[in-house]
Order: sequence, then C-alpha cells, then structure tokens
Amino acid sequence: MHPATDNRPTLLLSMGPGVADRLLTDAHRARLAALTRTDPHLVAHDLTAPDDPRVAEALAEAELLLTCWGAPPLTAGVLDRAPRLKAVVHAAGSVKHHITEVCWERGLAVTSTAAANALPVAEYTLAAILLAGKRILPSAQRYGEVRADGVWTAESAAWGNYRRTVGLVGASRIGRRVVELLRPFDFEVLLHDPYVTTGEARELGVELVGLDALCARSTIVSVHAPQLPATYRMIGERQLALMPDGTTLINTSRGSLIDEPALLPHLRAGRLHAVLDVTDPDVPAPDSALWTLPNVLLTPHVAGSLGNELHRMADQALGEVERYGRGEPFADPVRPSDLTRSA
Repeated sequence: MHPATDNRPTLLLSMGPGVADRLLTDAHRARLAALTRTDPHLVAHDLTAPDDPRVAEALAEAELLLTCWGAPPLTAGVLDRAPRLKAVVHAAGSVKHHITEVCWERGLAVTSTAAANALPVAEYTLAAILLAGKRILPSAQRYGEVRADGVWTAESAAWGNYRRTVGLVGASRIGRRVVELLRPFDFEVLLHDPYVTTGEARELGVELVGLDALCARSTIVSVHAPQLPATYRMIGERQLALMPDGTTLINTSRGSLIDEPALLPHLRAGRLHAVLDVTDPDVPAPDSALWTLPNVLLTPHVAGSLGNELHRMADQALGEVERYGRGEPFADPVRPSDLTRSA
C-alpha cells in the first residue's frame, strides 16, 4: 500500500502493438506498478488517437513516458495534450524515430537503453569475427563438397585468428563494446572514427587510422558507424578495392553505409566475404545474389536485442524510472547534441 500522499510519478506506456508483452516480464510489471502510478494492466496507448478518451486522460496525467519500438513521434499536438510530461525513458536504442525537436524545446529529459542494446550486437560481431578468421563459410561449403578428411592443410594456410588485423569503422557504443570483447584475443585492432583522438584511441588499446588505411590493412572489417548523411555509402568502391583478397566485411549498423552495388562484383568473384545483418533495402530483392552467394552470410537484422535480450533493456529502463522517481538525473541521458553523430 502507498500512503495517501502518493508522490510516485504517473507513467504511460507508448510502443507498438505487442511490444510491451515481449519487453516486460511479470516481474517488470510488478516493479513498474511499485515505482509509478500507472495503468494496472500497463497497456501501451496509441498516443496518436485523439478521439480516444482513455488516451486523452492518460496523456493529461502522464509525467513520464516509457517508450520502445513503434512509439509514435512526440509531435507538438501530442505534447500539447501532455502538460505534465517531463521525461521519456526509451527502452530501446535510437530515439530519432519519436523524439522530435519540440521535445527538446519543451525541456523534456530523455534517456535510452542504447547501452543495453549494444551488447548483443557486439556479441554477434565478436562471433562473426572469430568465425571469419577460421573461414567457417568456405570451409563448411568445401567440406560438404569433398566429404572427406585430410584436405585442409594447403587450403588453411591463411586461416586462423592469431595476430589477425581487425578494422572497426566507428567508435560507437557498439564499436567500443566490440573493442572490449576483442581484448582477450590476439588481434591487432585498427579504428577509424573522425571524432576519436589519438589519445582516446590509445586508451582504448587500438590504432587510430584513416578509412582507406584501415581497409587496406585489415582482413576483417566491421562497420559500427551511425546512419548519417556523411556516412552514406562510406564503404564504397575505393575502400572495397583496397581490401586484401579474402577480407570479410561485417555490417551490423545500417545497410546504407555500404555501397552494395559496388560490393556485389567483389562477392560474385569470391574476392571478398561478407556477414550482413543489415542491407539496403532492409530486405534484399528476391533475385539479389546476396541470398545465394556461398561467401555471404545474410541474417535478418537479428544482431540487436531480441527474445530474452529485450529484458536487459527493460531492466535498464526501469532503473532509469527508479532514478527519476528518486529525483536523480538519468544515468544515461540523451542530449540533442548526441544525435548529430549517433544513431
């Protein structure tokens, strides 16, 4: 029971259909009910339904929004109906899809669980790097063809992960987490990021280089830069041509960062390999060679949080809700200036 004077913030959920059921366990729901005043069933309201009296009532009282994938943009029209709203906790990565300029103009505090979402992407990347060094795709294909033992000595001369050079494009949250995960291994790690200084790179334990140099020196290149106008097709024909034969290109960021028309000839020739969790468009055309090339591992954008990994994001989000309720600043705030160089 809570005292008659209940100072808990009023919280409203806003996310796509079915997302709350995947994001929140019964334990999360119980914790939210203890931390906030909210709908006891924790229904995610459609904030764009102006004629729904339940939405109007919930918005009028809401001090705190808990959002996730599928949340509608917080336009001036929505915020006009939410006069008490002070903060948004986003239980996912990027806030660019729903945090509008008017949110900053009205002084809303914003936080996201991008750090929690970065971990599974970094884990996927680590797995892809290690398997690429062992040439898992071509060796599995070759093994299926010959169905015999003892044929690998000559073919495997250039395989292995000892002192292999890995190039990371972007020191984003994910890129930095990949750096951490690579530390136990015997890799030389190169980094390209125009916002990182030589001193910061030294602290990270990586060598800061230009993009062309990274592509020329690395036999595994992993892309972790944000999708911005300046990063559109940043891995283009020049960079692809610089990559040594046999290089594996890994992309878990956004498909638009790689010039796929320029990449395809290198893949068809077998000169390069690719692990692509994202493409441009999001789903390749049915006749795209990416579906069938033996040197391409194509996955359906699964590197980020899914399944029980969503609960890690919920844990972090509820931690931020608790901090807000105690009158403390968010542990991982999002600021307008961050969005000019982040996803």
